Amino acid sequence: MNDLFIYSFYRFTKVKNKKQVKLEIEKFIKNKVIRGTILIADEGINGSISADTKTLTSILKYIKKLLFVRQLEIKINQVDFLPFNRIKIRIKNEIVSLGKEINDFNKKKGLFIEPSDWNNFIIQKDVKLIDLRNNYEIEIGKFKRAINPRTNTFREFPKNIESMNLNKNDKIAIYCTGGIRCEKASKYLFQEGYNNIYQLKGGILNYLDYTKNSTAKSLWTGDCFVFDNRVTVNKKLEKGKYDQCHGCRHPINKKDTKSYKYIKGVSCPKCYGLRSEKQKQNSFNRQKQIEAAEQEGRSHPFKKIRYL
Repeated sequence: MNDLFIYSFYRFTKVKNKKQVKLEIEKFIKNKVIRGTILIADEGINGSISADTKTLTSILKYIKKLLFVRQLEIKINQVDFLPFNRIKIRIKNEIVSLGKEINDFNKKKGLFIEPSDWNNFIIQKDVKLIDLRNNYEIEIGKFKRAINPRTNTFREFPKNIESMNLNKNDKIAIYCTGGIRCEKASKYLFQEGYNNIYQLKGGILNYLDYTKNSTAKSLWTGDCFVFDNRVTVNKKLEKGKYDQCHGCRHPINKKDTKSYKYIKGVSCPKCYGLRSEKQKQNSFNRQKQIEAAEQEGRSHPFKKIRYL
């Protein structure tokens, strides 16, 4: 039996032949047991994939060779099942969608703050701490004193940061799940004239990994939303207490599942009134197919792989 891991990685680098890169990766992973998503754009690569260590190591080594880079920003988390339904490799305009052009990724960016220094930094009174994630992520967990820019998508951040009326000489600390949104946001903020940007190195997941293995007090409260079938992780980076609505993909708790608006695989209180009857029926049919396959012991795209 092989242990299973998630490797989340990204790298901002110029990709001149993204279609060819996509084809080469698809060819390399063919017939391998691997699930997750890899996004490729002119600005770089972003992925979160799950398999055994040997498979993941070989894929990342191949990707670095394809992109002519020595390093990728990587976070590793052990899991007890493959938390993705399939493997998807997609070409995008951006590897993380801000919707604003960044002139040069090699120019000035935010100063990294290590997780070991983060607590002492963000408790300073003159530091404005901003959570770069979306509303539904912040609702279930955040750092104390963090400011919510009230975005539904990351593309709303440029407009919403303007409305916050921050002084461009303020000390601004930013954080996100794994660091990639901070990379893009810090570049954008410097481009817009903000002078003092600091970012949590490796994001929340790196901070939680540090605090769970040290005696340092954690300033994190709640769970952290992750973009896979674990839905959330707790302070120990174990699967959290939230499930996910497969109608709208938002995290839901036990109270949500008691609502008449919750229909397994179809809707929850957050999306019940927003989804059309056709959407609900399609989801209902999918859920029935999944349940039938489970009862009959047949494989299906949503079946959990627990070991290799």
